[in-house]
Amino acid sequence: MTIICEHDPTLAENLRLAVGSATVLENVEALRRHLDNTPNEHTAVLGPSIDLRAALDLANGLRINRPALGVVLVRHRIDTSVLAEALRAGIREVLDGHDPANLAAAVNRSESLATALRERDGTPRPEGPNGPRGRIVTVFSAKGGCGKTTLATNLAAALADRGRREVCLVDLDLAFGDVAIVLQLVPSHTIADAVPAGSQIDFAAVQPLLTPHTPGLTALAAPIEPGTAETIPAELVGRILVVLREHFDFVVIDTPPAFDDQVLAAFDVSDFVALIATLDIPALKNLKLTMETLDLLNFPRERCRLVLNRADSKVGLAIGEVEKTLRTPIALQIPSSRDVPATINRGVPIVQDDPRHPVSLAIRSFAERHVAAIAPLALSTDQSKPLELRSDRRAFLRRRPRVG
Repeated sequence: MTIICEHDPTLAENLRLAVGSATVLENVEALRRHLDNTPNEHTAVLGPSIDLRAALDLANGLRINRPALGVVLVRHRIDTSVLAEALRAGIREVLDGHDPANLAAAVNRSESLATALRERDGTPRPEGPNGPRGRIVTVFSAKGGCGKTTLATNLAAALADRGRREVCLVDLDLAFGDVAIVLQLVPSHTIADAVPAGSQIDFAAVQPLLTPHTPGLTALAAPIEPGTAETIPAELVGRILVVLREHFDFVVIDTPPAFDDQVLAAFDVSDFVALIATLDIPALKNLKLTMETLDLLNFPRERCRLVLNRADSKVGLAIGEVEKTLRTPIALQIPSSRDVPATINRGVPIVQDDPRHPVSLAIRSFAERHVAAIAPLALSTDQSKPLELRSDRRAFLRRRPRVG
């Protein structure tokens, strides 16, 4: 059953053509009363006559209180600012209500997602020593400019899948992090605010530091002030990631192009690593060195996947030759597209902005086939500590010159 908030005869008729029946309501208060009496409602369609700010406030509340309910916003005119605000408020889709086919598709997607969310709520996640465990995914490249942040943000958005999963995106580039800028977030707090809590930090201390983006996707931003990175110890980073894993289905980590102590702490607890490079000799050289370094760290090779960004670039290097040199297949080939920086400038990951775009399809396929399918990494034998790297390996890495 679908609801229209604010009566609109044309929209009501189109919705009835699309889904067969609809409950028509006149205002927001009527909608709230209706939802109180119908806990299994799956979609609320907000008509174009409802004030935009009222729609955003309503969606923000429903995102928390009714996460399985899909909110569809209908506008006579859709621009990028409206789209960005709507997605941040938890509205799943923004569309033109004059096309019954578009409405039908949106309602069907919302109903399917609501069913999946309710089924998930009854299915426990894999258990760790302190309760349910999510999976930690680290995106890494030893060379800057490969598209690491773009992959991390889009991978996190793809895994969240408009609220089907709960995903936390952590910006671990503590000196020059771009996650907040790429998602156009204005965080009230960052990871630096966790320092006073020290090793005793728990989710009650971490939760206020998180900044919501869209349904299912939350971010922990990097520090804003220069020099703050040096005050954040690796042990605290490791503890924060373990805490987040216990409360999210996935924790996706964006990293700096260096094996610093904080990045090593992320590898300590990672279930999966996406190694990204481009089709140029310096990037591939650094990718090869990265793989050798992970071998030294005893990180399981089967937990790594290679990602080639701008894979269709005509630069005289064949992908087959790259795979032969690295002795590892490329799991994801992301095509070049000018649309990617355009969506970054709008603050919306391309997997959300244009789900049918070739870049979006590639990342979504990778997220489901490789990332979502992998099981949590086995814990240490005493079941009380996450996988740990040897201290002598850490010392060895600190003595090595920086890769890049």
